[in-house]
Amino acid sequence: RKVARVRLSNGMEVTAYIPGEGHNLQEHSVVLIRGGKVPDLPGVRYHVVRGTLDTSGVEDRKRGRSKYGTTKT
Repeated sequence: RKVARVRLSNGMEVTAYIPGEGHNLQEHSVVLIRGGKVPDLPGVRYHVVRGTLDTSGVEDRKRGRSKYGTTKT
């Protein structure tokens, strides 16, 4: 499972899940996160929002595109 340690604007540091196949995040990427647990990862209470800020959408995604930040091509 792909996860990222994220420092929030209030100074807290949390673990966020990166949904979809593959990602382009690097060490100092700025990301938007939303709430939502990952059932089989203890302590992961947030998801990274794909397709916003430094996070790209999922390539070649045909169905359920809105959840993965992919535009219609």
